[in-house]
Amino acid sequence: MESELQSSSPAADESREKRSRLRRLIDKMAFKTNLYNVLLAMFAATGSFLFGYDSGVMTDVIASSHFLNYFNTVKTSPIIGAINSTFSGGAVFGALMGGLTMDRYGRKKTVQIGALIAAVGAILQCAAVNLAMILIGRIIAGWAVGLMSMSIPVYQAECAHPKMRGLIVGLTQQMIGIGFIVSTWIGYGCHHAPDNNSVQWRFPLAFQILPALMLLVGFVWLPESPRWLIENDRSEDGFKILKRLHFDGTNNDWLQQEYNEIVATISAEKAITVPGWRIMFTVPQWRTRLIHGTLVQVFTQFSGINAIGYYQTIMYESLGITGSRAILVAGIYNCVGPIANAIFIFFILDRVGRKRPLIMGAIGITLALICEAVINSQNPNGDRHGLSIAGVFFLFLVSVIFSCSFGPISWVYMSEIMPMQIRGRGNAFATGIGNWLCATFISQISPTALGDIGWKFYFIFVAFNIVITIPVIWIFFKETNGLSLEGIDLLFGEGRAMGTLPTVIGEEDMKDAVRRASVAAGGEKGGMQFDEGERDERESGEDRVRAGK
Repeated sequence: MESELQSSSPAADESREKRSRLRRLIDKMAFKTNLYNVLLAMFAATGSFLFGYDSGVMTDVIASSHFLNYFNTVKTSPIIGAINSTFSGGAVFGALMGGLTMDRYGRKKTVQIGALIAAVGAILQCAAVNLAMILIGRIIAGWAVGLMSMSIPVYQAECAHPKMRGLIVGLTQQMIGIGFIVSTWIGYGCHHAPDNNSVQWRFPLAFQILPALMLLVGFVWLPESPRWLIENDRSEDGFKILKRLHFDGTNNDWLQQEYNEIVATISAEKAITVPGWRIMFTVPQWRTRLIHGTLVQVFTQFSGINAIGYYQTIMYESLGITGSRAILVAGIYNCVGPIANAIFIFFILDRVGRKRPLIMGAIGITLALICEAVINSQNPNGDRHGLSIAGVFFLFLVSVIFSCSFGPISWVYMSEIMPMQIRGRGNAFATGIGNWLCATFISQISPTALGDIGWKFYFIFVAFNIVITIPVIWIFFKETNGLSLEGIDLLFGEGRAMGTLPTVIGEEDMKDAVRRASVAAGGEKGGMQFDEGERDERESGEDRVRAGK
């Protein structure tokens, strides 16, 4: 009875109220921190939006009768393939160049350089009076997108909290999908302009300028990657940004540990690093990670998704869907993927990991493409309405499966497995060779192949998935979900390569080893400490509660 009176005393009630208020304050700070991370990643992904828009805009441009007449060509000609392949070819060189600019000038400036180049390419395309201007504009636009496609996922991964990295980097694919959506619906609207009006294709091409300028100006206010700052001897600035990105009101110790892990890893990598690209291929663990990052991009391209994305209006015509109806269906198709992607990255990705969705996605896409090929073989003239609807359904299904597997995971996995010292060059190589070089090949051959062999073209992707993609992912890929970027170093045996970090096997042992290495780094280098005069928000909150404010 006495204890009940004590528990309900005014002092106890006041204490509970103070704890409750402190908890609400901390929860509010954690929410603000997470929101800041998501908004930062979303704005950075404006470059990914530009990637999607630039990739999708030609789907509608080549459906414009004015464009085809103006440049005296047809949809299935090699010229159309060249317009798309020059974009991808430019992206190869842009991505490789990005490896140099990211390491030398930082992640921010690389994205801004890409945005400026994108604006120049867009101006050339929309003002084109001959085919040469279109091709040069597409090369320049591809160069810009190549720069941004490899630098933005790296920037997002290096800024993200380990528990949110799948979501944060997955926004790359989300914004690529939204870019496709916007390009298609702008193209659909412009398609209703008179056939003798060049606005059918000039306005969609000109629209690229807007996101490019937004990115160029907006990135001025975004922070640089804390890991790049620490690597470039700006540890204090890096720690401040790390705190701004990851401090939730209670995690001082964890934040200090994260900083020490970064310092330990960078110091160990610097000890064996030499300038140039050769180092990526000479350190066995780095070579393995480079191959994994490149292969996940190759597998993404050979899923067949970009062949559909670039030339879906041709595919719909083979199903008997022509004219503005084909563009309308393309617009709906481009909406389906981003919806599936959003559900996947927000609610599923960081729970199921990376490897399992890739395997299931490859199997699902393979089955859907087999069904698509069979349907097309039984409907050669596109005059069987039921089969045409089924054909559209399976193309849509490919998009949904891709958006829940290779779409977001290819960017997440590639960006998170690269070690810090080759992250710029490694992602440049993986994106340039794995993604864009393969995209150049596919975009060049697809219109001709669709015209010459029709539905049999789908079996190229089916065979690749069965013979290469599924077995390689199943046997060789590693699960990285939930690990810090420095923990992933240990997953790939990085400590054994450097001789500075302990050999570990299990995930928990791995995390313990990272903690030991980070503590050692903090002791040796004098880990960055919270400034006593710069009280953190948690302490301020506790002081306010104690004061009864």
